[in-house]
This record gives sequence, structure tokens and C-alpha cells, in this order.
Amino acid sequence: MAAGSVSRGRVLLSGLERLDSLDGFEQWLRHDRAWIGAFDFPFGLPRELVTHLGWPTRWPALIGHYAGLSRADIRNTFAAFCDARPVGQKFAHRRTDGPSGSSPSMKWVNPPVAYMLHAGVPRLLAAGVHLPGLQDGDRQRVALEGYPGLLAREILKNRSYKSDDRSKQTPERLIARKDLITALENGQTRLGVRLKVSHAQRDALADDASGDCLDAVLCLLQAAWAAQKGAPGYGLPADMDALEGWTVTA
Repeated sequence: MAAGSVSRGRVLLSGLERLDSLDGFEQWLRHDRAWIGAFDFPFGLPRELVTHLGWPTRWPALIGHYAGLSRADIRNTFAAFCDARPVGQKFAHRRTDGPSGSSPSMKWVNPPVAYMLHAGVPRLLAAGVHLPGLQDGDRQRVALEGYPGLLAREILKNRSYKSDDRSKQTPERLIARKDLITALENGQTRLGVRLKVSHAQRDALADDASGDCLDAVLCLLQAAWAAQKGAPGYGLPADMDALEGWTVTA
């Protein structure tokens, strides 16, 4: 998790913190302090999928139903949905998938975002945070759906900058991370914000070959953009589907 503040378009990275468990994540969410956060997991499922399955079509009820399923339930249900559809149209998509370039939120492998939603969103809801356009909550704690890949691709195009596989943590990916950091510092994105980091922070972001730290900073910049847009919408589209959710900055 990256923490920071924004002033006049400059985003100061104040620190990086590792949360080692979902319980730790939940405890952090419940702290009594003000924040606006962008979280790297989908907040909703495709309306087409939900309607087909006969699941609740109001967001809080849908998340409650989804939270009650096991991962095996999710995998089997989604696999059956995909198996019944033609090649090239296996997955249902949210409206935000196109502009954000994200994987369908019903994918259970490569990446398993359906499980990420299952682990993350019910905890946001239980913590009583405010989810603009989805669920009213504590307006001092504002949670938005982020996606670091959206901002990274704007700069790097198709260049890869990270891997969890040590054999793929190549010099080319290190160079890509350094190029990405430099572009963020120079404000070379459509978000109109510039990253401010120390030399030590820059080295730490570049040295993390998994990309976790840099992804957290990319989410921080998306949260900063949303903070500048302000309440009540935080830059989300006015016609956002209140069942599916939306990736901030898409």
C-alpha cells in the first residue's frame, strides 16, 4: 500500500506499507482516519452474468450473495457459464473493461480477479467505507476501484515491467520500471499529476521486480486524480452502472 498526499498536482509519496494478511487489511480499513484510496481489484461483476445467473441485481445484495459462496462455487458457476458460450465470447464483460483494458471480473485464473473481488469487496462493505455510486458509507473513508495496468500501459504500451517469476525478472523489465517512474515524476500522463519521491524511494520502486510497490504507487496516483475531482463523483462517469462499478480514471 502506498500512502501520500496531493497538492497543486504534485503527489508526494509519504511511504509504503505491507499488509501481510486479509485480517490486517480489514483492520487498516476500520481505522478512524480520513483517506481516499484506489484498490487494485474489481468492485463488481458484469450485469449480463448476474442477470443470467439470477443473482441479486442491487449491488449490496449481490456482494452479500457473492461473499457467501466458496471459491469452488465461484469457479464451477463461472466455468459452466463460459462452457455454454461460443469461442471468443466465453466471458461476460463490464462496461469499464473496454476503456480500462482490464480482465473480466469473472476470471478465476490468470489473473484470478474473481477471487480478488471475493476477498476484497466484502471487507470494504463490512468496514462501512464510502463507495461512490455503489454504497453510501463513511464519507471520510472513500474507496474506489483502481487498476495500475491502465496507467502503466499509457506510458509503456506493451512493455512488461514486472513478474513474480524470478526467471522473468529481467534487465529489460528493470529498465521499464525506471522509465515508468521517470515518466510519472515528469507528469507524462493524462492524469495531470506529478509524482514526488526521494532517491531512496525511487530505488525501492525500481528494485521491486514483482512490481507490487510500483503498482501501489500507480493506484496512489489514481486516487490523487480522484481526490482532485472531488465529491460526490470523484471522476466516475455520471452514467456508471451501479451494479458493475467503474475503474477510476478509465
